[in-house]
Amino acid sequence: MRTDNNNAIILNKALRVFFLDALRIALKNPSQVYSFFRTINWLRKAAKSRAKWKNEGIDVPPIIIFSITNQCNLQCKGCYNQSFHYSTNGELSDEQLRGITHEAKELGVSFFVIAGGEPFIRPMFTEIMKDYPEIIFLVFTNGLLINDGMVDTFKRHRNIVPLISLEGNAEDTDQRRGEGTFVTLQNIMEKMNRKGIFFGSSLTLTRPNFDTILDINYTENLVDSDCKFFLYLEYTPTAPGTEEWVLTLEQRDQVMDLMKSYRSKYPALFIAVPWDEDDVGGCLSAGRGFIHINAAGDLEPCPFAPFSDTNVRDHSLKAALQSEFFKKIRQIPELARETGGGCVLWKERELVQSLL
Repeated sequence: MRTDNNNAIILNKALRVFFLDALRIALKNPSQVYSFFRTINWLRKAAKSRAKWKNEGIDVPPIIIFSITNQCNLQCKGCYNQSFHYSTNGELSDEQLRGITHEAKELGVSFFVIAGGEPFIRPMFTEIMKDYPEIIFLVFTNGLLINDGMVDTFKRHRNIVPLISLEGNAEDTDQRRGEGTFVTLQNIMEKMNRKGIFFGSSLTLTRPNFDTILDINYTENLVDSDCKFFLYLEYTPTAPGTEEWVLTLEQRDQVMDLMKSYRSKYPALFIAVPWDEDDVGGCLSAGRGFIHINAAGDLEPCPFAPFSDTNVRDHSLKAALQSEFFKKIRQIPELARETGGGCVLWKERELVQSLL
């Protein structure tokens, strides 16, 4: 098994390659190229900061997944956030969100993945993202709150990269997200296309939508819409009654071959999770590569593992990252290995909870 230091070297290199690829894909857009150059320079500085903290016994992950709210304008079937019965009471304040973001930058976090709920329900966080132009913020969004003013903001602040959630074609998307959602999102993507926005799609792979989402025609239609980043996420059945959405082994075995094919054909980034984690040492949760901060400030190993022993309301982020719970998880190799589908921490949640 790789050592932590080797894993860090491999992951740092993978992040740099990822953003170099993003830069190459954005070559026709000078302002986006400049933004990615700035990000690549930040990756180098951030990696040095993390190495310094590592020498002091503190593991700072390169990525923070930050769920800034539990509020959402949709009620999607199978939503992992809703399945954990998160309350909208007691969410971190705007001031606390800003303080955590600033401290993360000082510690050497490379980039943020912003989630929810629906992140754009909290417009103040857009102001926070503007203030850190060297850091890329990938924003998971259902897209329905993106208006003309926000599209102009994305054009001026290229470090904000929206990832529009889609479930497949109109029938698949509307069935899960509400009537008319698909057409609305098509119009929003067209607006971003006309403005030259670097945007992506978050595509959750389920047994029913697998053939649609990974169909070559579906992919080409998104490429023609100028989608530059395809993020495929394997569905984890955290909500009761969605167990039949889990991919079959036959479907799982097809994913990486399709990724290789699409990467060679199309001018876009293609990432599949958890499949691509194999190249960086397995599951990246619990600080191996990322941690999750929920809307109330709890540090969790992963969005699909809602367990915590520390909160950034009570501690600085630096102190919270020294979580004994996270250390225990990282010491168990089985909690970083491929499991044949689904989040390993959720599958092994009884073991994970026992570590608390």
